[in-house]
Amino acid sequence: MHIHILGICGTFMGSLAVLAKELGHHVTGSDANVYPPMSTQLQAQGIELIQGYDAAQLEPAPDLVVIGNALSRGNPAVEYVLNKGLPYVSGPQWLADHVLQGRWVLAVAGTHGKTSTSSMLAWVLEHAGMSPGFLIGGVPQNFAVSARLGDTPFFVVEADEYDSAFFDKRSKLVHYRPRTAILNNLEYDHADIFPDLAAIERQFHHLVRTIPGEGLIIHPTTEPALQRVIEMGCWTPVQTTGVGGQWQARLLSADGSRFEVSFEGVLQGTVQWGLTGQHNVANALATLAAARHVGVVGAMGVQALSAFKNVKRRMETVAVVNGVTIYDDFAHHPTAIATTLDGLRQRVGDAPIIAIIEPRSNSMKLGAHRDGLPASVRDADQVIWYAPPGLGWDLASTAAECSIPSQVADSLEAIIAQVKAQAVAGTQVIIMSNGGFGGLHLKLAEALR
Repeated sequence: MHIHILGICGTFMGSLAVLAKELGHHVTGSDANVYPPMSTQLQAQGIELIQGYDAAQLEPAPDLVVIGNALSRGNPAVEYVLNKGLPYVSGPQWLADHVLQGRWVLAVAGTHGKTSTSSMLAWVLEHAGMSPGFLIGGVPQNFAVSARLGDTPFFVVEADEYDSAFFDKRSKLVHYRPRTAILNNLEYDHADIFPDLAAIERQFHHLVRTIPGEGLIIHPTTEPALQRVIEMGCWTPVQTTGVGGQWQARLLSADGSRFEVSFEGVLQGTVQWGLTGQHNVANALATLAAARHVGVVGAMGVQALSAFKNVKRRMETVAVVNGVTIYDDFAHHPTAIATTLDGLRQRVGDAPIIAIIEPRSNSMKLGAHRDGLPASVRDADQVIWYAPPGLGWDLASTAAECSIPSQVADSLEAIIAQVKAQAVAGTQVIIMSNGGFGGLHLKLAEALR
């Protein structure tokens, strides 16, 4: 079957393409923006990529068109599909029908940490010899691919609350019907599709309604929104993590790179890994709980986490030039920015940290998170905000509210010039964006050389 994927370079749709290819289909796809790491992965898989959405790419007609949620009415390819009556489906629906049916699905949902936690869980199962399938919204470095079918019943999926398609406004996660579900955290996000936090809580409860009575729901004790979701009705056993929960961690190093894990008061072992931050410790506890549900004992899970390598673009070191370290990080929400910077600060002590942030997500562009941004960067020594063209709110006034030196730049050249003027040996430069940021990471490294 020839499957053509519209919006193929999104992390979810690109992963879907890998699975479709593994199932034996002829897969092609197109996107408005083709950039790594997904474009690199797809090309390595031999999947043909087309730039743009010209209707000609659908001639001769494919057997099925999978339409990503970034596409809407008015898009030339979408209009052609509708006018010609071509068979089409959303990505989550295709995944549910052709990959997840009949499998033990382990789903990871939450505002933050889905990709890292999904990667941890897939790796723990792999380390235990369970060869899971997985679909992750990033490229986990323990596997070097973002998706695979796997040859056992187990399948780990990153369960996103964003909508499924222009014709299906339910959250993606509603389609997956997991037996094991991690609900990591829940804050307001995706202001372009959700009017308030209560609307997202309702979608999470749709997920809860699908989890069998013999399944398991895992969530931290510290999230009021998730508590409200459970109180809407829950028919499944629950395990909790964190303060007062069944799964707890005791930090042995302030940056979270070493910690003890206990379950119901019984020590499971010590994790020592290359990750930092309280958020990753929390992700680890949820991972261990989910893995135990499918038979991985705590000690083995702890051992696996100690060999875990984080996902690309999650505090990934991209270059060290003349003593200046440059990181690439995906953080694009105030909470994620704050926890990432806190982890870095704990790791590097008094070393200077320069944060470079692109407000690129739809919620950021709408200004939904602007009030939380000034406090989110307090662990940096300096922050440079990039003002992309068409940003609909006053970034300069937000920058003025920061408690650290803060400025706005309207070009990559201005950012590079500022960093060159400030950075000395030992400086940590962290670039935060959910997009490619115009290749700033490598351009900055080259300029510092």
